[in-house]
Amino acid sequence: MKEQTTVNKTPLIAITGQPNTGKTTLFNQLSGKKFKTVNYPGSTVEYSVSKILSKYAVNANILDSPGIISLLPVSPDEELSVQTLFNHPEYGTPDIIAVTVDASQLSRNLYLVRQLINSGFNVVVILTMLDLLHKKGFDISDKKLSEILKCDVVKVNSMTGEGIDNFLTSVNKSIQQLGKMSENNSVKKNYPLSRENLLKSYTEIEQIEKDVIFAANIPENANETDLVKINKELVVLNSPGSFQKPDEFTLKLDKIVLHKFWGLIIFFLTMLLMFTSVFYIAAPAMDLVNEAFSFLSESASELLGDNWYGNLLSQGIISGVGSVLVFLPQILILFLILSLLEDSGFLARGAMIIDKPLSKLGLNGKSFVPMLSGFACAIPAMMATRTITNKKERMLTIFIIPLMSCSARLPVYALLIAFLIPKEDALTGGLTLTLIYIFSIVSSLVIASVVNKFSKSFLRTSDNSSFILELPAYRKPKLASSITSMFSNAKQYVVKAGPVILYLSVILWVLTYLPNYDPVVNETGRSEDEIVMLKNSERIATSYASEIGHFIEPVMKPLGMDWRVGVALIATFAAREVFVSSLMVIFKVTDTGEDNQNSLLSAMQNATFENTEIKIFTPATTAGLIVFFVFALQCLSTVAISKKETGGWKIPLMQIVTFTFIAYISAFITVNGLRFFGVE
Repeated sequence: MKEQTTVNKTPLIAITGQPNTGKTTLFNQLSGKKFKTVNYPGSTVEYSVSKILSKYAVNANILDSPGIISLLPVSPDEELSVQTLFNHPEYGTPDIIAVTVDASQLSRNLYLVRQLINSGFNVVVILTMLDLLHKKGFDISDKKLSEILKCDVVKVNSMTGEGIDNFLTSVNKSIQQLGKMSENNSVKKNYPLSRENLLKSYTEIEQIEKDVIFAANIPENANETDLVKINKELVVLNSPGSFQKPDEFTLKLDKIVLHKFWGLIIFFLTMLLMFTSVFYIAAPAMDLVNEAFSFLSESASELLGDNWYGNLLSQGIISGVGSVLVFLPQILILFLILSLLEDSGFLARGAMIIDKPLSKLGLNGKSFVPMLSGFACAIPAMMATRTITNKKERMLTIFIIPLMSCSARLPVYALLIAFLIPKEDALTGGLTLTLIYIFSIVSSLVIASVVNKFSKSFLRTSDNSSFILELPAYRKPKLASSITSMFSNAKQYVVKAGPVILYLSVILWVLTYLPNYDPVVNETGRSEDEIVMLKNSERIATSYASEIGHFIEPVMKPLGMDWRVGVALIATFAAREVFVSSLMVIFKVTDTGEDNQNSLLSAMQNATFENTEIKIFTPATTAGLIVFFVFALQCLSTVAISKKETGGWKIPLMQIVTFTFIAYISAFITVNGLRFFGVE
């Protein structure tokens, strides 16, 4: 059965199944959420692998990879997942395939099961989503299904863990039989596709559904009226596609949520509530993080004294890293709400609502999920486009994903909005953030429309595909699952951004403190604070950063900004989020009893062009910076992934040139347009 590698002797259980059938939730139960996530060799597609928790007393590895509809892949993501089922590059062919099957959508899930069994895999079927089936008044006979499929079938609640012991009993039985299996009993690596096979599978699955699904809890003393009602339900049950029909509650709610007018209004209000919550709920936690890093910075300064290594640690590293991590509570809340909305079934409706306008721009509803993922990070968002089978739509989606306001932009937006709007006014701040996100979406769609018109020469393809989306039933979100997803996404943000912020904070400290670390100034008649401020001013005026900044200052002046902001913007092309920490270092922000953010805001309010009283940060220039960050592609990791996913440098280079040009021109128009109307 198995093409076992000599490297790995531990049995391997691959958990597979269609998307949204509880596959990853089951994996988390078995692994205790202790697993490593790695890429397939030569690919950006991830899989997770772990040992089964010792409490289950099963010595085996478990592997969770992207969901598949069938063994006949239609996207690059699915193709790689199918290939690794037959022969994983590290672990070989799995000993056992555990297939999660949505019991409420049995017929459409059994096709994959039959393919796996017919291909020669050792299959265990896991029935999930039983609550949805019970809600309709029906149950499923796992014993009868097992007899028909000739493999073990178990019922499992992935969220509570109920039924996992039965699953592991089946796994243990299968593991014990592995050594007795014939070496000739190998998997077939090419599943035959023919009209006869498809018709046979459809007929068999239709009959299986009729045989194993039954009406649950028919009362023994049911009267004639009850029996008539039950009979009607059975007629519906046995009709073609019966289990694809949504329940009554879903139908009623969808009449509103999917309405061409009210649906958009509801979607907009939901996004407004989400972004307002990001500001309002996160405020207390942000204050705590601020105070913690202020304490660390002051303690380091007092402990090490006023010398270069003391300043490097307190003002370079601690202040730099802290100025970005202070926004982690906002990022956590954003991820939590997005996960809850996805779990409830609402986000799928969002994809359906915008499918029609997207199709006019050369995209379709499949682009919605990668675009939405772009609000977290462009890197996994670009990888998510592998589910888009149409090449033109995939390339176009990759092209516009950097315009989605990712989590790395959130600290920048939060700082600039805080400069414009008092933090006590959370509603206005949330509305402003919502408008920024809407502006980024609208801008991306306009650019997509323009690129689509030149798709033949730009993307070398002009075909479009249709969009078919299964709308899941509305469900009560599982808070525990959403919290796990929240921390997982936030961890990726910190792991990805943390090292970059640390390195650049040190580099910026070097650029702003050297070569004249301890400048000589006239101290006669000056207080200690005045001497410190004078030294800081002299030090940065003669620093390496000053030389770089003055070189690019002619480019910055039309935007109403000086060389110091220019240096901070240059740093952001490695990672956007370092803009905040760069300003902290460049403007020599140190704590004086206030938190980091308030200190930085105060420095921004007082910052002037050299030898003048003209303010650098005004409502006009701040708005210009926001617009610049909406468009600019300031992430080298995103460029690298874009190159990998598109197979060359053409699209990444066009992204860099196009978005940087649009960012500069848009910021110029914003700043000078507002000045023209007297905003300053």
